[in-house]
Amino acid sequence: MSMKPKFLVLWGDGINCENETARAIDLAGGEACKVHVNELLKNPKSLHDYQAMVFPGGFSFGDHLGSGQILSLKLENTLKEELQKFVKTQPVLGICNGFQTLIRLGLLPDADFQRTCALVKNEQGHFIDRWVEMERDEKSSCVWTKSLPKNFVLPIRHGEGRFICKEESTLKRLLEKHQAVLKYTENVNGAQAQIAGVCDSSGLVFALMPHPEAALHDWHLPFAGKAWGLEFFKSAVEFLRSK
Repeated sequence: MSMKPKFLVLWGDGINCENETARAIDLAGGEACKVHVNELLKNPKSLHDYQAMVFPGGFSFGDHLGSGQILSLKLENTLKEELQKFVKTQPVLGICNGFQTLIRLGLLPDADFQRTCALVKNEQGHFIDRWVEMERDEKSSCVWTKSLPKNFVLPIRHGEGRFICKEESTLKRLLEKHQAVLKYTENVNGAQAQIAGVCDSSGLVFALMPHPEAALHDWHLPFAGKAWGLEFFKSAVEFLRSK
Protein backbone atom coordinates (compact mmCIF):
# COMPACT_ATOMS: atom_id res chain seq x y z
CA MET A 1 0.00 0.00 0.00
CA SER A 2 1.92 3.01 -1.26
CA MET A 3 -0.87 5.44 -0.43
CA LYS A 4 -1.17 6.62 3.14
CA PRO A 5 -3.36 4.24 5.14
CA LYS A 6 -6.51 5.99 6.37
CA PHE A 7 -7.23 5.98 10.10
CA LEU A 8 -10.71 6.78 11.39
CA VAL A 9 -10.31 8.90 14.54
CA LEU A 10 -13.59 8.98 16.44
CA TRP A 11 -14.58 12.29 18.05
CA GLY A 12 -17.56 14.03 19.66
CA ASP A 13 -19.63 13.32 22.76
CA GLY A 14 -16.87 14.56 25.10
CA ILE A 15 -13.92 12.71 23.54
CA ASN A 16 -11.20 15.35 23.81
CA CYS A 17 -7.89 13.95 22.57
CA GLU A 18 -8.80 13.58 18.90
CA ASN A 19 -6.56 16.42 17.66
CA GLU A 20 -3.38 15.12 19.32
CA THR A 21 -4.23 11.60 18.15
CA ALA A 22 -4.81 12.73 14.56
CA ARG A 23 -1.52 14.61 14.62
CA ALA A 24 0.32 11.49 15.83
CA ILE A 25 -1.14 9.46 12.94
CA ASP A 26 -0.16 12.10 10.38
CA LEU A 27 3.38 12.32 11.80
CA ALA A 28 3.64 8.53 11.63
CA GLY A 29 2.87 8.55 7.89
CA GLY A 30 -0.84 7.73 8.02
CA GLU A 31 -3.84 9.85 7.07
CA ALA A 32 -6.01 10.76 10.04
CA CYS A 33 -9.71 11.34 9.32
CA LYS A 34 -11.67 12.70 12.26
CA VAL A 35 -15.20 11.35 12.12
CA HIS A 36 -17.94 12.42 14.54
CA VAL A 37 -19.65 9.57 16.40
CA ASN A 38 -23.05 10.62 14.99
CA GLU A 39 -21.76 10.63 11.40
CA LEU A 40 -20.46 7.10 11.80
CA LEU A 41 -23.71 5.90 13.38
CA LYS A 42 -25.70 7.46 10.53
CA ASN A 43 -23.70 5.41 8.04
CA PRO A 44 -22.19 2.36 9.77
CA LYS A 45 -20.90 0.86 6.50
CA SER A 46 -18.61 3.90 6.02
CA LEU A 47 -16.36 2.28 8.65
CA HIS A 48 -14.98 0.09 5.85
CA ASP A 49 -13.64 3.15 4.00
CA TYR A 50 -10.78 3.12 6.52
CA GLN A 51 -7.85 0.81 7.17
CA ALA A 52 -7.65 1.41 10.92
CA MET A 53 -9.73 2.91 13.72
CA VAL A 54 -8.76 4.80 16.88
CA PHE A 55 -10.90 5.50 19.95
CA PRO A 56 -9.11 8.49 21.53
CA GLY A 57 -8.99 9.45 25.19
CA GLY A 58 -11.17 11.99 26.94
CA PHE A 59 -14.40 11.94 28.89
CA SER A 60 -17.16 10.70 26.59
CA PHE A 61 -20.48 11.88 28.04
CA GLY A 62 -18.59 13.37 31.00
CA ASP A 63 -18.03 9.81 32.26
CA HIS A 64 -21.62 9.78 33.54
CA LEU A 65 -22.69 6.25 34.51
CA GLY A 66 -19.01 5.25 34.31
CA SER A 67 -16.22 5.82 31.80
CA GLY A 68 -17.06 4.83 28.24
CA GLN A 69 -20.43 3.38 29.28
CA ILE A 70 -22.84 5.48 27.20
CA LEU A 71 -20.52 5.66 24.18
CA SER A 72 -20.15 1.88 24.10
CA LEU A 73 -23.94 1.37 24.31
CA LYS A 74 -24.47 3.84 21.49
CA LEU A 75 -21.90 2.07 19.30
CA GLU A 76 -23.07 -1.43 20.20
CA ASN A 77 -26.69 -0.68 19.25
CA THR A 78 -25.87 0.65 15.79
CA LEU A 79 -22.37 -0.34 14.78
CA LYS A 80 -21.94 -3.81 16.24
CA GLU A 81 -22.27 -5.75 12.97
CA GLU A 82 -19.77 -3.56 11.08
CA LEU A 83 -17.37 -3.47 14.01
CA GLN A 84 -17.44 -7.26 14.23
CA LYS A 85 -16.27 -7.50 10.61
CA PHE A 86 -13.75 -4.67 10.94
CA VAL A 87 -11.88 -5.98 14.00
CA LYS A 88 -11.18 -9.31 12.30
CA THR A 89 -8.88 -7.77 9.70
CA GLN A 90 -8.00 -4.15 10.60
CA PRO A 91 -6.03 -2.56 13.46
CA VAL A 92 -8.07 -0.88 16.20
CA LEU A 93 -6.61 1.22 19.03
CA GLY A 94 -8.24 2.51 22.21
CA ILE A 95 -6.56 5.10 24.43
CA CYS A 96 -7.69 5.71 28.03
CA ASN A 97 -11.45 6.42 27.64
CA GLY A 98 -11.12 4.47 24.37
CA PHE A 99 -9.81 1.47 26.35
CA GLN A 100 -12.81 1.75 28.67
CA THR A 101 -15.13 1.83 25.65
CA LEU A 102 -13.53 -1.22 23.99
CA ILE A 103 -13.67 -3.19 27.25
CA ARG A 104 -17.34 -2.31 27.74
CA LEU A 105 -18.07 -3.22 24.11
CA GLY A 106 -16.46 -6.60 24.75
CA LEU A 107 -13.93 -5.99 21.95
CA LEU A 108 -11.15 -6.68 24.42
CA PRO A 109 -9.63 -8.96 25.43
CA ASP A 110 -11.34 -11.30 22.93
CA ALA A 111 -13.07 -9.18 20.24
CA ASP A 112 -16.20 -11.32 20.73
CA PHE A 113 -18.53 -8.77 22.41
CA GLN A 114 -18.33 -10.67 25.71
CA ARG A 115 -17.45 -8.60 28.78
CA THR A 116 -14.88 -10.52 30.77
CA CYS A 117 -12.81 -7.63 32.14
CA ALA A 118 -13.39 -4.15 33.49
CA LEU A 119 -11.59 -0.88 34.21
CA VAL A 120 -12.62 0.33 37.64
CA LYS A 121 -11.74 3.19 39.97
CA ASN A 122 -8.05 3.50 40.87
CA GLU A 123 -7.40 1.91 44.25
CA GLN A 124 -6.38 5.34 45.59
CA GLY A 125 -9.96 6.47 44.93
CA HIS A 126 -8.93 9.55 42.96
CA PHE A 127 -7.72 10.78 39.58
CA ILE A 128 -4.01 10.20 38.81
CA ASP A 129 -2.02 12.42 36.46
CA ARG A 130 1.66 11.54 36.13
CA TRP A 131 4.37 9.90 34.02
CA VAL A 132 4.90 6.18 34.53
CA GLU A 133 7.35 3.57 33.34
CA MET A 134 6.01 0.78 31.12
CA GLU A 135 7.32 -2.67 30.36
CA ARG A 136 6.38 -4.29 27.06
CA ASP A 137 5.84 -8.02 26.55
CA GLU A 138 8.24 -8.63 23.68
CA LYS A 139 6.50 -11.89 22.76
CA SER A 140 3.17 -10.16 22.13
CA SER A 141 1.62 -10.33 18.65
CA CYS A 142 0.28 -6.76 19.03
CA VAL A 143 0.69 -4.85 15.74
CA TRP A 144 0.68 -1.47 17.55
CA THR A 145 3.78 -2.09 19.69
CA LYS A 146 6.22 -3.90 17.37
CA SER A 147 8.88 -1.18 17.27
CA LEU A 148 8.82 -0.18 20.94
CA PRO A 149 11.67 -0.91 23.36
CA LYS A 150 11.16 -3.15 26.38
CA ASN A 151 10.95 -0.18 28.79
CA PHE A 152 9.80 3.39 28.21
CA VAL A 153 7.70 6.12 29.83
CA LEU A 154 4.22 7.44 29.04
CA PRO A 155 1.83 9.81 30.85
CA ILE A 156 -1.36 8.61 32.51
CA ARG A 157 -4.38 10.72 33.47
CA HIS A 158 -7.36 8.69 34.62
CA GLY A 159 -9.71 8.05 37.50
CA GLU A 160 -10.95 4.62 36.37
CA GLY A 161 -7.93 2.78 35.02
CA ARG A 162 -7.56 -0.23 37.28
CA PHE A 163 -7.71 -3.29 35.04
CA ILE A 164 -9.44 -6.34 36.52
CA CYS A 165 -10.71 -9.66 35.14
CA LYS A 166 -13.93 -11.28 36.34
CA GLU A 167 -12.29 -14.71 36.35
CA GLU A 168 -8.81 -15.65 37.52
CA SER A 169 -8.60 -17.94 34.45
CA THR A 170 -8.98 -14.94 32.10
CA LEU A 171 -6.09 -13.13 33.76
CA LYS A 172 -3.94 -16.28 33.61
CA ARG A 173 -4.68 -16.70 29.91
CA LEU A 174 -3.91 -13.05 29.09
CA LEU A 175 -0.52 -13.39 30.75
CA GLU A 176 0.28 -16.77 29.22
CA LYS A 177 -0.79 -15.78 25.69
CA HIS A 178 1.15 -12.48 25.85
CA GLN A 179 -2.02 -10.40 25.51
CA ALA A 180 -1.05 -8.26 28.51
CA VAL A 181 1.06 -6.16 26.15
CA LEU A 182 2.02 -3.39 28.58
CA LYS A 183 2.50 -3.43 32.32
CA TYR A 184 3.41 -0.69 34.78
CA THR A 185 6.78 -1.38 36.39
CA GLU A 186 5.25 -0.44 39.77
CA ASN A 187 1.78 -0.60 41.32
CA VAL A 188 0.28 2.56 39.85
CA ASN A 189 -3.47 2.10 40.38
CA GLY A 190 -4.04 -1.41 41.75
CA ALA A 191 -4.48 -3.06 38.33
CA GLN A 192 -4.22 -6.85 38.35
CA ALA A 193 -0.69 -7.91 37.37
CA GLN A 194 0.00 -4.15 36.92
CA ILE A 195 -1.60 -4.35 33.46
CA ALA A 196 -1.63 -1.07 31.51
CA GLY A 197 -2.60 -2.33 28.04
CA VAL A 198 -4.04 -5.47 26.42
CA CYS A 199 -4.60 -6.81 22.91
CA ASP A 200 -6.90 -9.46 21.49
CA SER A 201 -5.47 -12.82 20.38
CA SER A 202 -4.90 -11.59 16.80
CA GLY A 203 -2.88 -8.57 17.98
CA LEU A 204 -5.02 -6.24 15.85
CA VAL A 205 -7.18 -4.79 18.62
CA PHE A 206 -5.15 -3.05 21.32
CA ALA A 207 -5.90 -0.54 24.05
CA LEU A 208 -3.97 1.10 26.86
CA MET A 209 -4.61 3.50 29.71
CA PRO A 210 -1.53 5.73 29.17
CA HIS A 211 -1.54 8.39 26.42
CA PRO A 212 1.00 7.74 23.61
CA GLU A 213 -0.28 10.79 21.69
CA ALA A 214 0.99 12.95 24.58
CA ALA A 215 4.55 11.60 24.27
CA LEU A 216 5.46 12.21 20.63
CA HIS A 217 8.53 14.42 21.09
CA ASP A 218 11.36 14.30 23.62
CA TRP A 219 10.34 17.79 24.80
CA HIS A 220 6.95 16.39 25.84
CA LEU A 221 8.72 14.63 28.70
CA PRO A 222 9.06 16.64 31.95
CA PHE A 223 12.55 15.18 32.42
CA ALA A 224 15.46 14.17 30.19
CA GLY A 225 14.60 11.07 28.20
CA LYS A 226 13.21 9.69 24.97
CA ALA A 227 9.61 9.91 23.80
CA TRP A 228 8.27 6.70 22.28
CA GLY A 229 4.59 7.54 21.74
CA LEU A 230 4.92 7.98 17.99
CA GLU A 231 6.15 4.39 17.60
CA PHE A 232 2.67 3.01 18.37
CA PHE A 233 1.26 4.79 15.33
CA LYS A 234 4.31 4.06 13.15
CA SER A 235 3.97 0.35 13.97
CA ALA A 236 0.37 0.34 12.73
CA VAL A 237 1.27 2.28 9.57
CA GLU A 238 4.10 -0.17 8.83
CA PHE A 239 1.76 -3.11 9.39
CA LEU A 240 -0.82 -1.69 6.97
CA ARG A 241 1.80 -0.89 4.35
CA SER A 242 3.13 -4.43 4.52
CA LYS A 243 -0.32 -5.97 4.00
